[in-house]
Amino acid sequence: MAPTMNDTDRFAASMPRLEAIAYRLLGSASDAEDAVQDTFLRWQAADVDRIEVPEAWLTKVLTNLCLNQLTSARARRETYVGEWLPEPLLAGDPMLGPDETAEQRESVSYAVLALMERLSPNERVVYVLREAFGYSHREIAEILTITEAAGQQIFHRAKKHIAHGKARTEIDEAAARRIVEEFLAAATSGRTEPLVRLLTDDSLAIGDGGGKVPARAKAFEGALAVAKFMRGLFKPSTAKRAIVGGSPEIYATTANGAPAIVAVLEGRVIGVMCLEVTAEGIAAFRNQANPDKLERATRRWAATDHGEPLLHAF
Repeated sequence: MAPTMNDTDRFAASMPRLEAIAYRLLGSASDAEDAVQDTFLRWQAADVDRIEVPEAWLTKVLTNLCLNQLTSARARRETYVGEWLPEPLLAGDPMLGPDETAEQRESVSYAVLALMERLSPNERVVYVLREAFGYSHREIAEILTITEAAGQQIFHRAKKHIAHGKARTEIDEAAARRIVEEFLAAATSGRTEPLVRLLTDDSLAIGDGGGKVPARAKAFEGALAVAKFMRGLFKPSTAKRAIVGGSPEIYATTANGAPAIVAVLEGRVIGVMCLEVTAEGIAAFRNQANPDKLERATRRWAATDHGEPLLHAF
């Protein structure tokens, strides 16, 4: 039976929630969009009138599609060139989903998305559905076809893995801009000491170029190593300008709710550096430079007012 306009409207009403779930599960906006589209195709093919609770049905279908993707993604990432990082979402992107509680905001933070890569597919599903969307253990058990007790155990394991990360600091947009400005002032000072003072002793810097743009295969670790790298990264160089094709504009914003530096060249986002901030200082820099993971960021950037750049890099 062909879907009616009412059926299509019912699915459209669920799309924001489905996209937000899929993004948290997959760490990729493009993969999340594909998973939601596949869910819609199954909705179209189903006898919708016989579905008692559409929200539960859609969540179960989407979750199973994401589980399949997570399983295959593990194999793909074994051959991925360099470090794999999630796709960042810039401030205001609707795919970020609900942000009323600290748990919801943390579940979509770039730091936690990176930590979730350590979880098993089932752990990731249980953590996201419970922590970010408030599903009961009974509902999650039905979605995954497991016992409620097993779901609770999986959730506690996932929480334990995530808790091993640093205690993050919640920051509003004004504070995020101040942090980025302070960091850029130190990074462009030509000296290492101001940078070291901003970092935690065990800070790290990771870049994801996907084999398409230059990025170090291993992370820089420790305040001094990270500070030296950042000092060099923001040092003007004709070689850098030649590699990227010009002098990018550098902006301060937030991505996934945390301070971020956006590099833009001729209207195209070529890098998003997410800062993980703790009470002790900046604990991590995660720089997404793979162009395949910046297409949505570029579209979002073009649709928003972002003011004047803080500086021109290189």
